[in-house]
Amino acid sequence: MKIDGEVKTGLGKGAYFISQEFYSSQFRKNLGFVPYPGTLNVVVSDEYLDEINEKKDSCQNIIKPDEGFGAVKYIEAVLNDEVKGAIVFPAKTTHDENYLEFIAEARLRDELNLEDGDIVSIEF
Repeated sequence: MKIDGEVKTGLGKGAYFISQEFYSSQFRKNLGFVPYPGTLNVVVSDEYLDEINEKKDSCQNIIKPDEGFGAVKYIEAVLNDEVKGAIVFPAKTTHDENYLEFIAEARLRDELNLEDGDIVSIEF
């Protein structure tokens, strides 16, 4: 599945959660990299939601957290046909359903010179 979406500024909460040792160590173990402490938020059209939710619901990749934190599902993905990473689906989130959170080893706004409103593609 390949979808396009618009880069948006998030709430800044992803940095805190991604930097927690139990999350970052599991991403390193399962994805082969320690994610940059933050997520790239990509807003996708509602037309993709049924298919995204189907993939999320059937996803078996789950990081179970320390006490007080929520579980995170993740699906390996590629951003703009070049950056390997993953889409994360936190059990606890304040984002609308059409916000996807992409993690990668680098700070993607710098790496790809991205700004709010830019269109990116995600394949997973």
